[in-house]
Amino acid sequence: MIDDDRLKHSYAVGRKMVEIGKKYKLSDFELQELFVLGLNHDIGYEFGNNSNHNIIGGKLLKENNYQYWQEVYYHGQAGCKYKSLYLDILNMADMQIDKYGNDVGYNKRLEDILNRYGAESNTYLQCSELINKLNKKNMD
Repeated sequence: MIDDDRLKHSYAVGRKMVEIGKKYKLSDFELQELFVLGLNHDIGYEFGNNSNHNIIGGKLLKENNYQYWQEVYYHGQAGCKYKSLYLDILNMADMQIDKYGNDVGYNKRLEDILNRYGAESNTYLQCSELINKLNKKNMD
């Protein structure tokens, strides 16, 4: 179920995606697409849980002909083969916005995930790997 904190998180991810998209000099239309994607990236929580929300959300959006369903389906997965600028921007934004909608950066976001799920959890391990890849990509 999506609660108020998840809604705050999703709204803030959308806003962060627009901020990042501006650095890529994307058009106003593309920035609007990013915001809508950010708002919808965690829609799967309404029908799933932490371990499968991205897959459920991606499938739901695919069934509704949403153009960026793959970005939702693959977000948060460090080793996925699907690549797109919008997926990169979604992961950058999602990994900087905490569960309450605060922009905390990568380190504090990862610390929050560690405290909630534990160091051995798949969630923490995936997010840690993803953040390492995002940091490396930003250095290249």
